[in-house]
Amino acid sequence: MEDAGRLMERVQARDADAFEALYDRYHRLVYGLALRVLADPIAAEDVTQAVFLKLWSEPSLFRGGNFGAWIVRVARNRAYDAVRSRAAHAPSDLPESLPAEGSLEETALAHIDGEQVRIALAQLTREQREPIELGFFGGVTQEQIALRIGVPLGTVKTRIRSGLRRLRNILEGAVTV
Repeated sequence: MEDAGRLMERVQARDADAFEALYDRYHRLVYGLALRVLADPIAAEDVTQAVFLKLWSEPSLFRGGNFGAWIVRVARNRAYDAVRSRAAHAPSDLPESLPAEGSLEETALAHIDGEQVRIALAQLTREQREPIELGFFGGVTQEQIALRIGVPLGTVKTRIRSGLRRLRNILEGAVTV
């Protein structure tokens, strides 16, 4: 089975077979995340279609790394955009409660060896690890992180960005989806 990074290179060259292979491999994951956020199968299908349409129309958005983690993040963001759109247009259509953010991360991380991620996180400095854990696993916004740990927002963003780069380097080749 060809790796997702190589398939994305082919998608950038407008190879429809590579796109189809990526779709076949990841559409259930994208749909499942969207369904958990939206609790609406039709809206989840719409999000899934939008994610893959974006992938086909702008493949350069993927800049390497773990494709599975990247597409999960794109799907999650798109699903939350749909929730916000619903709230702005028809509040009565929103579900009474949204799933906890951690549950979405659990779904995404179910395909990643958790022990490898824990080991990689432990290799980060506390300054990098803390905002990543709060943001990605605790569902805390960057602004809330800045307030909670008492540093400027720009510092939080820098620490998260540098920590994620370091995680990507540590996990390169070790994480499979």
